[in-house]
Amino acid sequence: MSTQAVILTGVLFYLVIMLIVGVYAARQADTAENFMVAGRRMPLWICSATLVATWFGGSAMMGSSGAAYEGGFLRIIADPFGGAMALFVVGFFFARIFRRLRLVTFIQFFENRFGTVAATIAAIASIASGIGWTAGMLVAFGTVFETLTGVPLVWGISGGALIIFIYTAAGGMWAVAVTDVVQIVIIAIGLVTLLVTVLLDVGGWGAISPQLPEHTFRMIPLENSGDVWLNYFRAWLIFGLADVTSQSLLQRSFSAKNEQVAQNAFYIAGFGYLTLGMIPVMLGIIGSVTLPGLENSESVIPTLALNHLHPVAIALFVGALLAAIMSTADSALLASASIFSTNLLPLFKPQASDKLRLMATRIAIPVFGSVAIYVALKVQVIFNLILDSNSVILVSVVIPFIAGVYWKAANRTGALTAMAMGFLVWLLATLLVPDLAGDMLGLVACLVTILIVTPLTQKFDPPRPLLTADGQVLEMKDRLGTLPLFRTVE
Repeated sequence: MSTQAVILTGVLFYLVIMLIVGVYAARQADTAENFMVAGRRMPLWICSATLVATWFGGSAMMGSSGAAYEGGFLRIIADPFGGAMALFVVGFFFARIFRRLRLVTFIQFFENRFGTVAATIAAIASIASGIGWTAGMLVAFGTVFETLTGVPLVWGISGGALIIFIYTAAGGMWAVAVTDVVQIVIIAIGLVTLLVTVLLDVGGWGAISPQLPEHTFRMIPLENSGDVWLNYFRAWLIFGLADVTSQSLLQRSFSAKNEQVAQNAFYIAGFGYLTLGMIPVMLGIIGSVTLPGLENSESVIPTLALNHLHPVAIALFVGALLAAIMSTADSALLASASIFSTNLLPLFKPQASDKLRLMATRIAIPVFGSVAIYVALKVQVIFNLILDSNSVILVSVVIPFIAGVYWKAANRTGALTAMAMGFLVWLLATLLVPDLAGDMLGLVACLVTILIVTPLTQKFDPPRPLLTADGQVLEMKDRLGTLPLFRTVE
């Protein structure tokens, strides 16, 4: 068999396994809530694995390696460093309190605190971000196929999407979580195998290090201008702060067996993600020496695999690449579909039955996925697509989200005004000064606005309490992630 035939056979085998696992897990998805939050019984090991797998997608595997290939550590601040920061931040500040709320989506929190309009805006922004993430993953999927098998990009994107649609729509969160466990094992084996093989073939790190530019591992900007520092802080916050409102992350908190599992899963995932995420970065840096002049830097890892691995090992590694991509795409689609059926469907069907919500969630998965396919075919740069999909969240959702949890005075008027101002400043900056980090200006505008407007509107718009899914006022004490890591708390 040719190398391409071996790879294609291995990939098809892997995709069939994912379908079988996903459809098997569908038995657990008998109600809308079970479909979206896995019956709130996810144990620590599954919760941790699905968090790492969800976060470790095409951005970490293909985007970060390509960015490191082009510019070393300064180009990968957003991911994996910012991505890992988001996991730790959610674990310490939000995991326990959102598990305690017993919600299905974080948009329900917005509705409780700030009303339907704010919740609808946050829902639309979150769905748009989820579609952007999915599109980025599909581009990565298509790039892998095109690089390693010669299959045209459009066919790789469409075929990968179809598999993801089927098992995600069939089994929901349990299907996503169980396939994530399988996928993260494949990812780890594939990455370690490739790194060790490449290092052995090139003569070890000692042969690579002297050929690297002087500032390869520098993490502080070389220039000292305002726009450079603004973009630097943006790199940290576009994942590290914006993604604390990620439905994909918080959905794992909702699904955890208890608060301690929710908290510790994020801590374990943060360390796991940073450790695993540095392997593609180092491969990208090695590739910058051994594969100079690549036309598409985001193909550096598939190209290294082709050059250094046996065809059978390549098939295994392609499985790892696809596992990373699919584990993020399925989570983004499930998150977007969950928000649609939980928060937008009631606007048109206020008394929707559980059966209708479950059906709507399943239908929304391929619908949103089809939009993501269209976006993927139009914007074929993985890393930029992922970063840009987070901008709307950063400028309009993050500040009201944090204020709603930690500022008792936060009210509807302050939140809505801040969301509008943040979005407006970002939009104007993007149109008028496209080279500037407009989303950072939007973030600052959102923060300043909520701090000014909220105190001025307390009398005619008193703040609403934070309510659980049962309509009870939430117990706010002991909300930080300070529970023991290794001792079970009753």
